[in-house]
Amino acid sequence: MKNTAKRLGIWATAIGLLLLIPLVAMQFTEEVNWDITDFLIMGAVLFGIGLIYELVARRSQKTAYRVAFGVGLLGAFLLFWVNAAVGIIGSENQPANLLYGAVFAAGLIGSIISRFKAGGMAITLFVVALVQLLVPVAA
Repeated sequence: MKNTAKRLGIWATAIGLLLLIPLVAMQFTEEVNWDITDFLIMGAVLFGIGLIYELVARRSQKTAYRVAFGVGLLGAFLLFWVNAAVGIIGSENQPANLLYGAVFAAGLIGSIISRFKAGGMAITLFVVALVQLLVPVAA
């Protein structure tokens, strides 16, 4: 239990520090204009990513698996963030950007089917990359 509290504290500190970046940037530029909703959504997304990582990484003691899963989550987060902030296809209001939801769906479905086993997760990440490659083609 002590280890869990320590890890939760590390995640909370990391999330707090990350959320300080836009807060500080807002003091120096008009380009960053977050409101309380933006901070709450980003905090919830970051907390969700940390929670998912902890729940899944706990299943394996292998460093390679933990790193690979973390890199996959980081990629998913960056795709979400860029797509929500400015859009990948045109602006963030372009309906074609919603197709990127298929990338997240492929990752979720593949992870569940593979039961988070390393071999299945490798195939899942390949499928996710393929779906991400096909989204602009379909749009």
